[in-house]
Amino acid sequence: MHKLETEHSNMKKKCKECGDQIQGRMDKKFCSDSCRSSFNNRLNSDSTNFMRNINNILRKNRRILATLNPKGKSKVNREQLEKEGFRFSYFTNKYVTRSGNEYYFCYDQGYLELDADMLALVERQKYVD
Repeated sequence: MHKLETEHSNMKKKCKECGDQIQGRMDKKFCSDSCRSSFNNRLNSDSTNFMRNINNILRKNRRILATLNPKGKSKVNREQLEKEGFRFSYFTNKYVTRSGNEYYFCYDQGYLELDADMLALVERQKYVD
């Protein structure tokens, strides 16, 4: 056995989650699947909650647009969207036409501000990237 291998075999690795001694491969970081899952869930919980909240807002926005636009194209008053709980600062992408019109989309449902009060609701077409 080489000196390096002997030193490694004498080292007691500890689980990154519970601190118990790890048996097995040299590159193991956790003593069990349960500890590995717990460690990663705890590590990602803040960002996971944040992303879940944002995705819930986006899905709600999409649902509101789809409900108010059953035929794929319609006009609504901005106040109507606000009344339903639509949050204008959350959208998945923005599409700008050659003429400079800005469409805001929540997945496949979008809107174009016509003036301060009216919006044109649209369903995303295949040519929109």
